[in-house]
Amino acid sequence: GADFCMQAKSLQEFATVLRNLEDERMRMIENAGEVLITPLEKFRKEQIGAAKDAKKKYDKETEKYCGVLEKHLNLSSKKKESQLQEADSQVDLVRQHFYEVSLEYVFKVQEVQERKMFEFVEPLLAFLQGLFTFYHHGYELAKDFSDFKTELTISIQNTRNRFEGTRSEVESLMRKMKENPEEHRNISPFTMEGYLYVQEKRHFGTSWVKHYCTYQRESKRITMVPFDQKSGGKGGEDEAVTLKSCIRRKTDSIEKRFCFDVEAVDRTQTLVYILKPGQGLQNIWLDQQQHVHYTQTSLGSLENSCYA
Repeated sequence: GADFCMQAKSLQEFATVLRNLEDERMRMIENAGEVLITPLEKFRKEQIGAAKDAKKKYDKETEKYCGVLEKHLNLSSKKKESQLQEADSQVDLVRQHFYEVSLEYVFKVQEVQERKMFEFVEPLLAFLQGLFTFYHHGYELAKDFSDFKTELTISIQNTRNRFEGTRSEVESLMRKMKENPEEHRNISPFTMEGYLYVQEKRHFGTSWVKHYCTYQRESKRITMVPFDQKSGGKGGEDEAVTLKSCIRRKTDSIEKRFCFDVEAVDRTQTLVYILKPGQGLQNIWLDQQQHVHYTQTSLGSLENSCYA
Protein backbone atom coordinates (compact mmCIF):
# COMPACT_ATOMS: atom_id res chain seq x y z
CA GLY A 1 0.00 0.00 0.00
CA ALA A 2 0.91 3.63 0.38
CA ASP A 3 2.88 2.98 3.55
CA PHE A 4 4.97 0.31 1.83
CA CYS A 5 5.71 2.66 -1.07
CA MET A 6 6.61 5.41 1.37
CA GLN A 7 9.04 3.17 3.26
CA ALA A 8 10.56 1.87 0.02
CA LYS A 9 11.01 5.45 -1.18
CA SER A 10 12.67 6.35 2.12
CA LEU A 11 15.75 4.32 1.21
CA GLN A 12 16.28 6.48 -1.87
CA GLU A 13 15.73 9.61 0.21
CA PHE A 14 18.22 8.43 2.82
CA ALA A 15 20.77 7.68 0.11
CA THR A 16 20.30 11.12 -1.46
CA VAL A 17 20.75 12.93 1.85
CA LEU A 18 23.80 10.89 2.85
CA ARG A 19 25.38 11.28 -0.59
CA ASN A 20 24.77 15.05 -0.53
CA LEU A 21 26.20 15.33 2.96
CA GLU A 22 29.21 13.21 2.06
CA ASP A 23 29.92 15.35 -1.02
CA GLU A 24 29.93 18.46 1.15
CA ARG A 25 32.20 16.77 3.70
CA MET A 26 34.67 15.83 0.96
CA ARG A 27 34.69 19.43 -0.27
CA MET A 28 35.44 20.60 3.28
CA ILE A 29 38.34 18.13 3.61
CA GLU A 30 39.78 19.07 0.21
CA ASN A 31 39.47 22.76 1.08
CA ALA A 32 41.24 22.15 4.40
CA GLY A 33 44.44 21.38 2.52
CA GLU A 34 44.38 24.78 0.84
CA VAL A 35 43.19 26.97 3.70
CA LEU A 36 44.82 25.17 6.66
CA ILE A 37 47.53 22.62 5.91
CA THR A 38 49.43 24.56 3.21
CA PRO A 39 49.60 27.90 5.13
CA LEU A 40 50.66 26.18 8.35
CA GLU A 41 53.30 24.18 6.51
CA LYS A 42 54.60 27.39 4.93
CA PHE A 43 54.68 29.13 8.33
CA ARG A 44 56.59 26.22 9.84
CA LYS A 45 59.20 26.11 7.09
CA GLU A 46 59.73 29.84 6.50
CA GLN A 47 59.22 31.41 9.93
CA ILE A 48 59.88 28.75 12.53
CA GLY A 49 62.65 27.31 10.36
CA ALA A 50 64.32 30.74 10.11
CA ALA A 51 64.05 31.18 13.88
CA LYS A 52 65.73 27.82 14.43
CA ASP A 53 68.57 28.83 12.08
CA ALA A 54 68.97 32.11 14.00
CA LYS A 55 69.10 30.14 17.26
CA LYS A 56 71.88 27.90 15.92
CA LYS A 57 73.86 30.97 14.75
CA TYR A 58 73.37 32.64 18.14
CA ASP A 59 74.51 29.53 20.03
CA LYS A 60 77.61 29.30 17.84
CA GLU A 61 78.51 32.97 18.35
CA THR A 62 77.86 32.69 22.08
CA GLU A 63 80.29 29.81 22.33
CA LYS A 64 82.88 31.75 20.29
CA TYR A 65 82.49 34.96 22.33
CA CYS A 66 82.75 33.11 25.65
CA GLY A 67 85.92 31.38 24.42
CA VAL A 68 87.51 34.70 23.39
CA LEU A 69 86.66 36.31 26.75
CA GLU A 70 88.12 33.41 28.70
CA LYS A 71 91.29 33.53 26.62
CA HIS A 72 91.52 37.32 27.00
CA LEU A 73 91.20 37.17 30.78
CA ASN A 74 94.09 34.74 30.95
CA LEU A 75 96.51 37.12 29.17
CA SER A 76 99.56 37.98 31.24
CA SER A 77 100.03 41.60 32.22
CA LYS A 78 103.69 41.23 31.28
CA LYS A 79 102.68 41.26 27.59
CA LYS A 80 103.71 44.25 25.58
CA GLU A 81 101.29 47.13 25.51
CA SER A 82 100.81 46.75 21.77
CA GLN A 83 99.87 43.10 22.20
CA LEU A 84 97.37 43.93 24.94
CA GLN A 85 95.76 46.63 22.80
CA GLU A 86 95.50 44.23 19.86
CA ALA A 87 93.84 41.62 22.13
CA ASP A 88 91.40 44.25 23.42
CA SER A 89 90.52 45.22 19.85
CA GLN A 90 89.93 41.56 18.97
CA VAL A 91 87.55 41.15 21.91
CA ASP A 92 85.68 44.29 20.89
CA LEU A 93 85.18 42.94 17.37
CA VAL A 94 83.92 39.56 18.60
CA ARG A 95 81.64 41.31 21.13
CA GLN A 96 80.21 43.54 18.39
CA HIS A 97 79.48 40.54 16.16
CA PHE A 98 77.93 38.64 19.07
CA TYR A 99 75.78 41.68 19.82
CA GLU A 100 74.53 41.85 16.21
CA VAL A 101 73.79 38.13 16.07
CA SER A 102 71.93 38.36 19.40
CA LEU A 103 69.79 41.20 18.11
CA GLU A 104 68.99 39.26 14.94
CA TYR A 105 67.96 36.22 17.00
CA VAL A 106 65.76 38.28 19.32
CA PHE A 107 64.27 40.06 16.30
CA LYS A 108 63.43 36.73 14.62
CA VAL A 109 61.86 35.28 17.79
CA GLN A 110 59.77 38.41 18.21
CA GLU A 111 58.76 38.25 14.52
CA VAL A 112 57.58 34.63 14.87
CA GLN A 113 55.60 35.55 17.97
CA GLU A 114 53.89 38.37 16.11
CA ARG A 115 53.37 36.49 12.84
CA LYS A 116 51.73 33.50 14.51
CA MET A 117 48.94 35.82 15.62
CA PHE A 118 47.73 36.02 12.04
CA GLU A 119 49.66 33.47 9.95
CA PHE A 120 48.75 30.67 12.38
CA VAL A 121 45.38 31.81 13.68
CA GLU A 122 43.99 32.98 10.33
CA PRO A 123 44.16 29.52 8.65
CA LEU A 124 42.45 27.99 11.69
CA LEU A 125 39.70 30.55 11.37
CA ALA A 126 39.30 29.77 7.66
CA PHE A 127 39.11 26.04 8.42
CA LEU A 128 36.47 26.60 11.10
CA GLN A 129 34.50 28.72 8.66
CA GLY A 130 34.52 25.78 6.23
CA LEU A 131 33.46 23.49 9.06
CA PHE A 132 30.57 25.78 9.93
CA THR A 133 29.57 25.85 6.25
CA PHE A 134 29.47 22.05 6.32
CA TYR A 135 27.29 22.04 9.44
CA HIS A 136 25.02 24.71 7.96
CA HIS A 137 24.65 22.59 4.83
CA GLY A 138 23.61 19.69 7.05
CA TYR A 139 21.09 21.96 8.77
CA GLU A 140 19.60 22.99 5.42
CA LEU A 141 19.39 19.34 4.37
CA ALA A 142 17.61 18.51 7.63
CA LYS A 143 15.15 21.35 7.01
CA ASP A 144 14.41 20.12 3.49
CA PHE A 145 14.06 16.56 4.81
CA SER A 146 11.72 17.58 7.62
CA ASP A 147 8.40 17.15 5.77
CA PHE A 148 9.33 13.76 4.40
CA LYS A 149 10.57 12.71 7.84
CA THR A 150 7.19 13.62 9.35
CA GLU A 151 5.31 11.62 6.70
CA LEU A 152 7.66 8.67 7.11
CA THR A 153 7.28 8.71 10.89
CA ILE A 154 3.49 8.55 10.54
CA SER A 155 3.81 5.75 7.97
CA ILE A 156 6.08 3.74 10.25
CA GLN A 157 3.69 4.17 13.15
CA ASN A 158 0.76 3.07 10.99
CA THR A 159 2.68 -0.03 9.93
CA ARG A 160 3.54 -0.82 13.55
CA ASN A 161 -0.09 -0.39 14.61
CA ARG A 162 -1.31 -2.70 11.85
CA PHE A 163 1.28 -5.27 12.82
CA GLU A 164 0.21 -5.21 16.44
CA GLY A 165 -3.45 -5.36 15.39
CA THR A 166 -3.08 -8.38 13.11
CA ARG A 167 -0.48 -10.31 15.08
CA SER A 168 -3.02 -11.98 17.35
CA GLU A 169 -5.18 -12.87 14.33
CA VAL A 170 -2.20 -14.44 12.55
CA GLU A 171 -1.26 -16.43 15.66
CA SER A 172 -4.84 -17.65 15.98
CA LEU A 173 -4.91 -18.72 12.32
CA MET A 174 -1.58 -20.49 12.75
CA ARG A 175 -2.94 -22.49 15.68
CA LYS A 176 -6.04 -23.45 13.68
CA MET A 177 -3.92 -24.57 10.73
CA LYS A 178 -1.81 -26.72 13.04
CA GLU A 179 -4.87 -28.28 14.68
CA ASN A 180 -6.82 -28.90 11.48
CA PRO A 181 -4.65 -28.47 8.36
CA GLU A 182 -7.30 -30.06 6.08
CA GLU A 183 -9.57 -27.04 6.45
CA HIS A 184 -6.80 -24.56 5.69
CA ARG A 185 -5.11 -25.97 2.64
CA ASN A 186 -3.63 -23.46 0.24
CA ILE A 187 -5.56 -23.03 -2.98
CA SER A 188 -3.39 -24.52 -5.73
CA PRO A 189 -3.93 -24.99 -9.47
CA PHE A 190 -2.43 -28.47 -9.13
CA THR A 191 -4.19 -31.64 -8.03
CA MET A 192 -1.06 -32.72 -6.16
CA GLU A 193 2.38 -31.20 -5.62
CA GLY A 194 5.41 -32.00 -3.53
CA TYR A 195 8.88 -33.50 -3.42
CA LEU A 196 9.52 -36.90 -5.02
CA TYR A 197 12.70 -38.84 -5.69
CA VAL A 198 13.04 -40.00 -9.30
CA GLN A 199 15.27 -42.96 -10.16
CA GLU A 200 17.75 -41.97 -12.87
CA LYS A 201 20.11 -44.31 -14.67
CA ARG A 202 23.82 -43.55 -14.47
CA HIS A 203 26.88 -45.06 -16.12
CA PHE A 204 27.48 -47.29 -13.11
CA GLY A 205 24.00 -48.02 -11.82
CA THR A 206 21.12 -45.80 -10.75
CA SER A 207 20.68 -42.71 -8.55
CA TRP A 208 17.73 -41.18 -6.73
CA VAL A 209 17.39 -37.47 -7.59
CA LYS A 210 15.11 -35.16 -5.65
CA HIS A 211 12.50 -33.29 -7.74
CA TYR A 212 9.66 -30.92 -7.02
CA CYS A 213 6.70 -32.41 -8.87
CA THR A 214 3.23 -31.14 -9.75
CA TYR A 215 0.33 -33.11 -11.19
CA GLN A 216 -2.90 -31.95 -12.90
CA ARG A 217 -5.58 -34.59 -13.11
CA GLU A 218 -7.50 -33.01 -16.02
CA SER A 219 -4.52 -32.85 -18.36
CA LYS A 220 -2.66 -35.76 -16.72
CA ARG A 221 0.51 -33.70 -16.86
CA ILE A 222 3.34 -34.27 -14.41
CA THR A 223 6.00 -31.55 -14.21
CA MET A 224 9.35 -32.30 -12.57
CA VAL A 225 11.91 -29.74 -11.44
CA PRO A 226 15.28 -31.05 -10.14
CA PHE A 227 15.95 -29.69 -6.66
CA ASP A 228 19.41 -29.21 -5.16
CA GLN A 229 19.10 -29.45 -1.39
CA LYS A 230 22.55 -27.96 -0.70
CA SER A 231 21.98 -24.81 -2.71
CA GLY A 232 18.31 -24.70 -1.70
CA GLY A 233 16.99 -24.14 -5.19
CA LYS A 234 16.39 -25.34 -8.71
CA GLY A 235 19.06 -27.73 -9.89
CA GLY A 236 18.22 -28.21 -13.58
CA GLU A 237 15.67 -27.76 -16.36
CA ASP A 238 11.97 -28.45 -15.94
CA GLU A 239 10.53 -31.59 -17.53
CA ALA A 240 6.86 -32.32 -18.17
CA VAL A 241 5.28 -35.61 -19.27
CA THR A 242 1.74 -36.82 -19.91
CA LEU A 243 0.65 -39.65 -17.63
CA LYS A 244 -0.25 -42.99 -19.24
CA SER A 245 -0.29 -45.20 -16.17
CA CYS A 246 0.75 -45.11 -12.52
CA ILE A 247 1.21 -48.38 -10.63
CA ARG A 248 2.59 -49.14 -7.20
CA ARG A 249 5.91 -50.97 -7.28
CA LYS A 250 5.87 -54.17 -5.23
CA THR A 251 8.36 -54.17 -2.36
CA ASP A 252 9.94 -57.45 -3.51
CA SER A 253 10.89 -55.87 -6.86
CA ILE A 254 12.89 -52.92 -5.48
CA GLU A 255 14.92 -52.31 -2.37
CA LYS A 256 13.20 -49.00 -1.60
CA ARG A 257 9.80 -48.63 0.07
CA PHE A 258 6.91 -46.42 -1.04
CA CYS A 259 7.72 -46.52 -4.76
CA PHE A 260 5.49 -46.38 -7.82
CA ASP A 261 6.05 -46.53 -11.58
CA VAL A 262 4.90 -43.77 -13.89
CA GLU A 263 4.57 -44.54 -17.57
CA ALA A 264 4.42 -41.49 -19.82
CA VAL A 265 2.70 -41.16 -23.19
CA ASP A 266 5.55 -39.22 -24.77
CA ARG A 267 8.51 -41.31 -23.59
CA THR A 268 9.44 -44.98 -23.52
CA GLN A 269 11.29 -44.98 -20.21
CA THR A 270 9.29 -45.80 -17.08
CA LEU A 271 9.96 -43.41 -14.20
CA VAL A 272 10.26 -44.91 -10.72
CA TYR A 273 9.23 -42.58 -7.90
CA ILE A 274 9.92 -42.86 -4.20
CA LEU A 275 8.12 -40.81 -1.56
CA LYS A 276 8.72 -39.80 2.02
CA PRO A 277 7.66 -40.15 4.77
CA GLY A 278 5.48 -43.20 4.19
CA GLN A 279 2.74 -45.34 2.76
CA GLY A 280 -0.05 -42.83 3.40
CA LEU A 281 1.39 -40.16 1.16
CA GLN A 282 2.00 -42.74 -1.55
CA ASN A 283 -1.68 -43.68 -1.43
CA ILE A 284 -2.69 -40.06 -1.90
CA TRP A 285 -0.54 -39.64 -5.00
CA LEU A 286 -1.82 -42.88 -6.48
CA ASP A 287 -5.40 -42.00 -5.66
CA GLN A 288 -5.12 -38.57 -7.25
CA GLN A 289 -3.73 -40.21 -10.38
CA GLN A 290 -6.82 -42.48 -10.47
CA HIS A 291 -5.01 -45.78 -9.79
CA VAL A 292 -6.41 -47.47 -6.72
CA HIS A 293 -3.77 -50.08 -5.91
CA TYR A 294 -3.14 -49.28 -2.27
CA THR A 295 -4.22 -51.37 0.68
CA GLN A 296 -3.96 -48.89 3.57
CA THR A 297 -6.81 -47.34 5.55
CA SER A 298 -9.05 -44.58 4.18
CA LEU A 299 -7.40 -41.36 3.05
CA GLY A 300 -9.50 -39.28 5.41
CA SER A 301 -7.42 -40.44 8.37
CA LEU A 302 -4.10 -39.52 6.72
CA GLU A 303 -2.14 -36.33 7.23
CA ASN A 304 -2.89 -33.82 4.52
CA SER A 305 0.75 -33.05 3.73
CA CYS A 306 1.72 -33.00 0.09
CA TYR A 307 5.46 -32.62 0.73
CA ALA A 308 7.99 -35.40 0.96
